Amino acid sequence: MKRTLLSALTVLVATAAITPVASAIEPANFNIQEARLEALDRRTKNSVHKLRLEHLNNQTKAIEDIQAARLDALDARTKAIDNIQEARLDALDARTKAVENIQAERLNALDARTKNSVHKLRLEHLNNQTKAVEDIQAARLEALDARTKAIDNIQETRLDALDARTKSVVR
Repeated sequence: MKRTLLSALTVLVATAAITPVASAIEPANFNIQEARLEALDRRTKNSVHKLRLEHLNNQTKAIEDIQAARLDALDARTKAIDNIQEARLDALDARTKAVENIQAERLNALDARTKNSVHKLRLEHLNNQTKAVEDIQAARLEALDARTKAIDNIQETRLDALDARTKSVVR
């Protein structure tokens, strides 16, 4: 078809180029052959033009169809990619939430352990303080007992001395 079109165009161009030269050489009288050639040229020009237009229209339509198909394919790919990305994001969100939940549980467990150890340390500290206070009180009581015993001994000695004097005076 291209060759036919190209041949027709070549004939048309050659005819168009030769016609003015031929008419300048020939006499101006009317020739049947010339009229037939002109009619043939007009028909050829019209049919070639129609063929060109039809061919261009077909090419344009084919290109538009190809572009529409490509756009549809791209839309489908884009939608598939969007779906895949959405699924990946959902999976990442689920993982992140799971990690956050695990970390929250770990923190709660750590807080509980810390509270227990702090509580144990406080109890131990209070027990140590209580024991220290009891030891101090026991030491104070022992010191008081020792003073009281010393005072009792001093008083007993004084009483004994007084009794001895009283006995010696009474005798």
